[in-house]
Amino acid sequence: VQLQASGGGLVQAGGSARLSCVASGSIHNLYTLGWFRQRPGKSRELVATVAPGNIISYADSVRGRFIISRDNAKNNVDLQMDTLSLEDTAVYYCNARYTFHSFWGQGTLVTVSS
Repeated sequence: VQLQASGGGLVQAGGSARLSCVASGSIHNLYTLGWFRQRPGKSRELVATVAPGNIISYADSVRGRFIISRDNAKNNVDLQMDTLSLEDTAVYYCNARYTFHSFWGQGTLVTVSS
């Protein structure tokens, strides 16, 4: 299984960005797909996940600003990020997990500037 993330870049504070992650290989609908991030000097943290049945959870820091969505037919998971702040600057990683299987994308950098 390989995950390919895209959509990072430089964004002004208050702006929006959209990340996309496409999975190739044996990904099925029972996988939980999600986005994590690692901010400078911090450990990797959960941003949002979407489990089978479209059960969605968000970190408190992004709830109301970010929206995660998945398309099972296309094996992809997107993250729409609005009202970005400087604290959202991070490398964002997509993840697919099922039981003890966990796969990571390569990470995409989002830099929010003032």
